[in-house]
Amino acid sequence: MSGVGDVESAAVVAAFDRRRSATAALADEAEGVAAACRAMAGRFAAGGRLLTFGNGTAAADAAHLAVEFVHPVIVGKRALPAVSLANDAATLTAALTAGGPHETFATPLRALAASEDIALGLSIHGHCENVAHALEVAHEHGLLTVALAGGDGGLLAGSPDVDHLVLARSSDPAVVREMHVTIYHVLWELVHVFLENPDSLPGRVA
Repeated sequence: MSGVGDVESAAVVAAFDRRRSATAALADEAEGVAAACRAMAGRFAAGGRLLTFGNGTAAADAAHLAVEFVHPVIVGKRALPAVSLANDAATLTAALTAGGPHETFATPLRALAASEDIALGLSIHGHCENVAHALEVAHEHGLLTVALAGGDGGLLAGSPDVDHLVLARSSDPAVVREMHVTIYHVLWELVHVFLENPDSLPGRVA
């Protein structure tokens, strides 16, 4: 590699290797991703909306994910209703002040959500208590609950309040974020595949 030393070259190879293993592991989630997309499509077909949330960099991903559904990048794909709960600083700080950190997303979710909606929480490591609590509240109110997490899933793994968990199996936060972007692009694409084939849609089944 012209102009690149052995150390730099090895670092580049290692960086790609970290991503290669995580990407390969993501293929093992294919069945779970398909199930989540089918369930999400069923909720959209019933008039539901997508409510997304996450902390820090995952808040940025929650906003990105909502935009993907509201403003389709492919001509001819229908816009689907989606809102990021992480975007409203006034509401978030009011919830934080009144109810404490665990209520950050649960409070606006209680006010906005209907039972036909979808709650989708993102957590880089799966240990965000406010994300887990919001999914618990969503589940109690009949929403479909979906979580994207990294590593072993943390608090979200095995939770009875999470209908569909998709993991980016890496301990590297940067790699997890990259995998989450891939995952939610696939979610958007496959939700449309199911919506375009209404006979494949479920009823109100998670």
